[in-house]
Amino acid sequence: MQLEKIISISGKPGLFKLVSQLRNGFIVEDITTKKKASISNSSQVSLLDNIAMFTFDKEVPLFEVFENVAKNYNYEPTISHKSNSQELRDFMSASLPNYDTERVYESDIKKLAQWYNLLQKAGYITPESFVKPEAPAVEVAEEAKDVEEKEEKKPAAKKAPAKKTAEKTEEAKAEKPAAKKPAAKKATRKED
Repeated sequence: MQLEKIISISGKPGLFKLVSQLRNGFIVEDITTKKKASISNSSQVSLLDNIAMFTFDKEVPLFEVFENVAKNYNYEPTISHKSNSQELRDFMSASLPNYDTERVYESDIKKLAQWYNLLQKAGYITPESFVKPEAPAVEVAEEAKDVEEKEEKKPAAKKAPAKKTAEKTEEAKAEKPAAKKPAAKKATRKED
């Protein structure tokens, strides 16, 4: 799933996809209605890719939490963000079992449920969206071997030792007589 271009804009409901940048703002597209709008640079924007949820051990990226929710709900819509407190806490416990109950507020859980449902409705939540592209280990090993072979075949670049270069410049200075600096002229003023 590509979250790096999905944003939340403070004061505007829903989620948006960054389309392009303007001189004094951005063009965004609502992920559900596909309507485009422009926002100014002064708008408070949060990239979903930069958001994480607190656990007792570490911060878990929102992408991983969405993946857990998707697996728990078989990639279907989840509970409503308007559910009661106990349902929201149960939802969160199932999605991120060791979440920090004191640092993750009910409002955070509501946003998680709402954003997940919006992304699911817009087609961003699918089994394929969570597959991380990885090169097979055999290909990686072969590429590393090819790089090593190329490095071995390259002739070493010849450089003059730094010490000899320094000695040559000192010899050149010694051969040239020191140039005399012209004496500074004294300013004379004519008196009338």
